[in-house]
Amino acid sequence: MSEPIIDLRSDTVTRPSAAMLQAMLHAPTGDDVYEEDPTVRELEEVSAARFGLEAGLFCPSGTMTNQIAIKAHTEPLSEVICEQTAHVYLWEVGGIAFHSGASMALLPGDRGRVTAAQVEAAIRPANNVHYPTSNLICLENTSNRGGGSCYSMEALASIAEVAKRRGLALHLDGARIFNALVATGQKAEDYGQYFDSISVCLSKGLGTPVGSVLLGSKAFIHKCRRIRKVMGGGMRQAGILAAAGLYALEHNVERLADDHRRAQELGAVLAAQPYVAEVLPIETNLAIFRLRDEMPADAFLAQLEQQGIRASSFGPQMIRFVTHLDVDDTMIERVKTTLQELSVPA
Repeated sequence: MSEPIIDLRSDTVTRPSAAMLQAMLHAPTGDDVYEEDPTVRELEEVSAARFGLEAGLFCPSGTMTNQIAIKAHTEPLSEVICEQTAHVYLWEVGGIAFHSGASMALLPGDRGRVTAAQVEAAIRPANNVHYPTSNLICLENTSNRGGGSCYSMEALASIAEVAKRRGLALHLDGARIFNALVATGQKAEDYGQYFDSISVCLSKGLGTPVGSVLLGSKAFIHKCRRIRKVMGGGMRQAGILAAAGLYALEHNVERLADDHRRAQELGAVLAAQPYVAEVLPIETNLAIFRLRDEMPADAFLAQLEQQGIRASSFGPQMIRFVTHLDVDDTMIERVKTTLQELSVPA
């Protein structure tokens, strides 16, 4: 019997466990567009309460929750301030221009993180007709392109102070927010005092098959519900999916520490290999590294594939490993052995 494939491309590749499937199978359902699905409503309420906000909106994806929030916070001729490698800018198909008619102010950050001073300097003068109106700041925690880097609570508080003082909304792309909470020891409920909206993804580290929850005030979520409908995100008996989210919130958060430990183990082995030029600091479950020129990225990935290991190209000579609940310690040992045995092409 051949060994199982080890898929390190993303934490989105996880499959629901038997226990999660049982929770989905037995979930009470209703029509969520009529706001009558009890499991969806429970997930929305539980998620909002956890982050210290009033209400939630269950959606198919994190891209949708981000784009709904941005649409609700902005209007055409406005501008969104974010770090230049932010997911909302790089990986959401130009959705801010398509959905919201807004432009972007892109800031060079430290592994995906920006400072309050940078944000304040990027806010446009309100009385100059040549400029778009600065309406919204978007932060990402953890930062995907930053290798899973986390904001400190002090940095978030400083940016939130700028947003409040200058009259801008503050949105958090929390695709991997639970990884940040586990890594830093921060409390989820503290986030509600800083952010006007938070997108929480359930289908990455928490292991659900699909879904994200957008959080905010009751009035904000009421507005977002209409935007979700026009984007085609109104689902019917969605409690089957929401039940997976409830199961994940109860069972799959604390175990993220195991993913972080495994990513650090991979990083230590990578740093010792002669074909690796650099490994980004590893704070959570993402290990991003740069190969030396003598080891072309396509040859590296091909050698891994031959050993039943999958990974992602993440830019010129850059590779990303992502640990998750479908990768156990035995698999990590196999990856480490493979990395130590790889040959540089002649």
